[in-house]
Amino acid sequence: MAPRLSPRNARRYLFLCTLCLSCTLLCYNLILRGGHPNMHSQGYPQHLSCPPILGGKKLLQKVLLCPVLTFSNTDLSPYTDWSGKNQTEAPEILGVPANPTEHQGHPSGNSTAAPRYGHKRLPQAIIVGVKKGGTRAVLEFIRVHPEVRAMGTEPHFFDRNYELGLDWYRNLMPRSLDHQITVEKTPSYFVTREAPRRISHMSPRVKLIVVVRNPVTRAISDYTQTLSKKPDIPSFSELAFLNRTSGEVDTSWNAIRIGLYALHLQPWLNHFPISQMHFVSGERLITDPAGEMARVQDFLGLKRLVTEKHFYFNKTKGFPCLKKPGGGGAPRCLGKSKGRAHVQINTEDIEQLREFYRPHNIKFYETVGQDFHWE
Repeated sequence: MAPRLSPRNARRYLFLCTLCLSCTLLCYNLILRGGHPNMHSQGYPQHLSCPPILGGKKLLQKVLLCPVLTFSNTDLSPYTDWSGKNQTEAPEILGVPANPTEHQGHPSGNSTAAPRYGHKRLPQAIIVGVKKGGTRAVLEFIRVHPEVRAMGTEPHFFDRNYELGLDWYRNLMPRSLDHQITVEKTPSYFVTREAPRRISHMSPRVKLIVVVRNPVTRAISDYTQTLSKKPDIPSFSELAFLNRTSGEVDTSWNAIRIGLYALHLQPWLNHFPISQMHFVSGERLITDPAGEMARVQDFLGLKRLVTEKHFYFNKTKGFPCLKKPGGGGAPRCLGKSKGRAHVQINTEDIEQLREFYRPHNIKFYETVGQDFHWE
C-alpha cells in the first residue's frame, strides 16, 4: 500500500503538475503554430494562427501565448498594377517574398489591399500635380518601397469630396505601420485654389510632390487623351488659340491653363514653405527614373531602396518599366494610355506656344530654384 502524502507534499505535487501542464501548453503554442479552422474563420492569417486554448485558462491567463507580430523593412505592401487592380508582386520587385499576411479577397476599395495590421492614417505625403506630368509613374515607382503605403486610385477629396469629411478620407487610406508613410495622388489638387488651404488644415506638415513637364508637351498629351475619348472635338489649334494669326493663346482652355505652373504655385506658397514641396521633372523621370526617384526618397526621408536595378526602359512605349532586381519575370509597365504617341501638331503652333509659356516658365524656375530646361 502506497504511503499517504501529507497535505503539504500533496500541494507541492499539485503545483508541479500544474506547472508542467502550463509549460506544455506554452510550448505547444510556440512550436506547433499550425492553423486551426476556428482561427481562420475569425480572419487570422493561416501561417500566423495560434491554436486555441483548450484548458488551463486561469493558469495561463497572464502568459503571452501568441508572440506579438513584428515586421521588418522587407515586409512590403501589396503591389497594385498600373490599372489599379490589386496584385502581390511589388515585394518580389524589390527581391523579397511577397508579404504573407496579405490575403486575396480583402475589400480593397480605392486603396492597396489592406493587411490585417496597422492603422488607417491620413497621408503624410500627397502627389498634388500635375495632370499628364507623370504622377502615375511616380506613385507606382515609390509604392515599391517597403516603407510606403499608397492608394491605387485618386480620392479627389480636397477638390470634389471635401464635404464628406476627414473621417471618410482617412477610411480610404490603406493600413500602415508606424514606420510607414501613407501617400495619395490626385493631380487636380495643384490647380484647385481651395486645395492648399484645405490640405494645410488637415496637416501643415504634410509633404507635397509636384510632377511637372514641359507645358507645351503636357498640353498636347492632355489633348491626345481627350481625343481618344471624344474623337469629335475641335482640333488642337482651334482650342489653343483665340486668334491663330496673331498667336493669341486661349488660357481659358484647361489644357493650356494647367501649364501656367507659376500661377498655380502661388496659393500653395501662402500655406506651405517651398522646402515642403518637391518638384519632379517629368522628362528626367523617363530618361533617368532612378535618379528622380532617389531625390523623391530623400525628400520623404526614406532610405534609397528603389534604384536603377528596378527599372527597364521599354523602347516600344518609350517609358521605363519596373522589373525585379534579380532579373526574373517580365517587367511591369504602365497601362496602355501611358507612353502612347501624341497627335501631330503644326510646328508653327508649337513655336507660338513655346513663346507664350517662356516668361511663365522662367518665373517658375526662379520660384522653385530649379531650371527644367524647357526652352
